[in-house]
Amino acid sequence: MSQFVVPKIITFAAWDFVVFASLFLVSASIGVFFAIKERKKTTSADFLIGGRSMTCGPVALSLTASFMSAVTILGAPAEVYRFGASFVLFFIAYTFVVLFTAELFLPVFYRSGITSTYEYLELRFNKPVRFFATIMYILQTILYTGVVVYAPALALNQVTGFNLWGSVFATGIVCTFYCTLGGLKAVVWTDAFQMIVMVVGFLSVLVEGTIQNGGPSQIWQTAMNGSRLDIVDFSVDPLRRHTFWTIAVGGTFTWLGIYGVNQSTIQRCISCKSEKHAKLALYLNLLGLWVILVCAVFSGLVMYAHYEGCDPWTAGFINAPDQMMPYFVMHLFAKMPGLPGLFVACAFSGTLSTVAASINALATVTFEDFVKYFFKDISDRKSTWISKGLCVLFGALCTVMAVVASFMGGVVQAALSIHGMCGGPMLGLFSLGILFPWTNWKGALGGVLTGFVMSFWVAIGAFIYPAPASKTLPLILRTDECIPLNVTSTMSTFTTLSATTAPPRSVLEDNWYSISYLYYSAVGYISCVIVGLLISVITGPQRGKNVKSLLIRPVCNLVCFWSEKYKKKCWCGVAHDEIDEELDFNGLKKDITMMPVTDKPEENKYENNSLHKPPPGYNEEEKSYTNSDVDKESRM
Repeated sequence: MSQFVVPKIITFAAWDFVVFASLFLVSASIGVFFAIKERKKTTSADFLIGGRSMTCGPVALSLTASFMSAVTILGAPAEVYRFGASFVLFFIAYTFVVLFTAELFLPVFYRSGITSTYEYLELRFNKPVRFFATIMYILQTILYTGVVVYAPALALNQVTGFNLWGSVFATGIVCTFYCTLGGLKAVVWTDAFQMIVMVVGFLSVLVEGTIQNGGPSQIWQTAMNGSRLDIVDFSVDPLRRHTFWTIAVGGTFTWLGIYGVNQSTIQRCISCKSEKHAKLALYLNLLGLWVILVCAVFSGLVMYAHYEGCDPWTAGFINAPDQMMPYFVMHLFAKMPGLPGLFVACAFSGTLSTVAASINALATVTFEDFVKYFFKDISDRKSTWISKGLCVLFGALCTVMAVVASFMGGVVQAALSIHGMCGGPMLGLFSLGILFPWTNWKGALGGVLTGFVMSFWVAIGAFIYPAPASKTLPLILRTDECIPLNVTSTMSTFTTLSATTAPPRSVLEDNWYSISYLYYSAVGYISCVIVGLLISVITGPQRGKNVKSLLIRPVCNLVCFWSEKYKKKCWCGVAHDEIDEELDFNGLKKDITMMPVTDKPEENKYENNSLHKPPPGYNEEEKSYTNSDVDKESRM
């Protein structure tokens, strides 16, 4: 590659602004459309969970768009560029995550007829456990959303010179606008549109990048020569940033905390008109995750081939690795007006979908877990207005939180670290309830508190005392083909830094604080489960006869299928072979109030446990509601 210097900031052409603005316009228009279309549906259930009438297609696209955010679009290619294509191993983690979510967690949540995921914790344990989990979820989601708002704003600032914080607030305003107007249906359909934009943006980069860099074989050879294709590293060292085990095991724990028990995911799944559609949405979503992952990895390889001899970061052309992708796009499409705008729209699509889904989920858990608890008799009209007000409130909080994200370093590691710190203990809490029938509320609360202490301890310690450079060192980055810009050596900056004498480090810093960020979730999960089970045994385990079978799903039951005796032991006395009279057809609540299960048998009652006939519009063969005009509230 010939020597070159490219200006730090390349401004948009007129067509770039047109393409970029169209994204915001279409997204806002979808919100307006559903606000008009759904204006006669005034219940909070219609606004927050779409009346439980969604189909698997748009929900699958929505799930993919929400969690493959700008963090992935900007951060993943930069990760591949610097550390190699081992990032592709996340396909293993994604597969396990979707499988566990669809077959283990979703059936419990869907059949319980809940709206907020944390309602389950009250049914299984008690109100304090539910409220604690809800508060932690709110804090986690606001912090994470701040990262995904900041990431594309940084990209836009880098490629156009736009005011960084002006971009942040514009993003927050648009998300809040269509989420508040159209509710969950607007969020889902806007996500579906934005998912298409994301894929088209990635494909445009891949096609043009491949053409300009000599074709697929040349790119592959360049990546191989640069050690970017050394994908599988079976080292069991937990201090190594990315190995097969950190990604496959640690990544599974991290993403399962995001998917398996996260309100944003479960809320869209339970908005489906049947459990079958909800499971299909998850499996179709897995295909979407694979597509985006492959696009991100190959974009990183194309970017490496383009800058093989002149790394813009080491050369000082950009300030941070997260700016690599937008900088590359401006190079690639320098003579193609409109395409830079398409890629930036791609990045913003990821962020709009994630932020809108988070705002909707935050509004849902706050309304269901707090507003309805303190204000018992709220009219349908008032509940809808309260839900919309909560959307505005959380939209503002998530936007402001983006300021904090500017101090958190690389967006991928920051985002996954947040989910690891919070997602692991939360996953452990729900696992205690679903997988272990003998867990009591004392064990659940003690376990989750321990999980949070352990995961926050290691994550905050790692932030204060970063891991040694030898554990996080990127692969070789060359600058010998650059026209010098205050660069005194053709070697990578990291090579120079590694040669300096590091200050002495304590055993704690060298080991505990240096653990891979992908293990934060596993640390929180394991601590939560072990301590939760120990406390339950010490304080008196929950009696199986006091636990409703729809609230648990013991995995150990799978290995006892040949013996009714051992099968019964696996369920620890829970009446697993009885039909739950509390469930309506298709697993939806009837006109009863499900009371929380306690240690006292006399309290484990329901206000009405008589059997009812199938409601109007219910198709027993399809196990779903076929009449869209049926009163949605009767299904809850």
